[in-house]
Amino acid sequence: MDSINRRTILSTGALALAGAAAQGTSAQAQAGPKSIFAVDAVTIPIVGQSDVFPVRRIYCIGRNYAAHSREMGSDPTREPPFFFQKPTDAIQNVAIGQVADHPYPSLTKNYHYEVELVAALKSGGTNISVEKALDHVYGYAVGLDMTRRDLQRAMGDEKKPWEIGKSFDHGAVIGPIHPVSKTGHFAKGAISLAVNGTVKQTSDLDKMIWSVAEQIAKLSEAFELKAGDIIYSGTPENVGPVVKGDVLLCKLQGLPDMSIKIV
Repeated sequence: MDSINRRTILSTGALALAGAAAQGTSAQAQAGPKSIFAVDAVTIPIVGQSDVFPVRRIYCIGRNYAAHSREMGSDPTREPPFFFQKPTDAIQNVAIGQVADHPYPSLTKNYHYEVELVAALKSGGTNISVEKALDHVYGYAVGLDMTRRDLQRAMGDEKKPWEIGKSFDHGAVIGPIHPVSKTGHFAKGAISLAVNGTVKQTSDLDKMIWSVAEQIAKLSEAFELKAGDIIYSGTPENVGPVVKGDVLLCKLQGLPDMSIKIV
């Protein structure tokens, strides 16, 4: 092989290696930084679908039924709506027809149930009008806003945030989401909760002080709502304590029942 051919081959190989290295560097740059560990995504099953609903934020409205507001010591005729949040990993999914084990949490000796309608959003925004609010709802589910009532009240008495009473593992129990296309919207309908077969809570969604549409509108004044947000829409009166061994049965007209056992 003459020297000219040798130089040609060597220079061609060097160019190829340089090109490959440049491509590798470019690919690494495009890939960007990587997470140092994996964090599980929080999702809720959707009835009739293999797809799931990813949860971005959990909003809850407080004292949204007049009778419950009174039992908690407030005057519903004067109180504007207020909201709090739970962490997304507080979600406990409960399948239709299942009696799911629900662990009694630490630190509390007064653990309460609160049955609620939950709205799941497919889109959002800021300053959403009441008239357009329901356009953002993907579907609905039955939920339980479980509460460490003694901790909530103790913190309230001390004028401190009562997050510890609401935001804890498994504190946001929920059934599967039912798309609006299958159920329509829920302006009214019986809602109830029984403990060991005895009905404790019973009311109708039309007794909510603030409707789902109004809740979305009010929330969007304070936060930019987005797809993946869910809203626990408040509980009726007669919230109360449970102990280990109790079985809770939640009913909401138009949706399948949801049940858990305190363990």
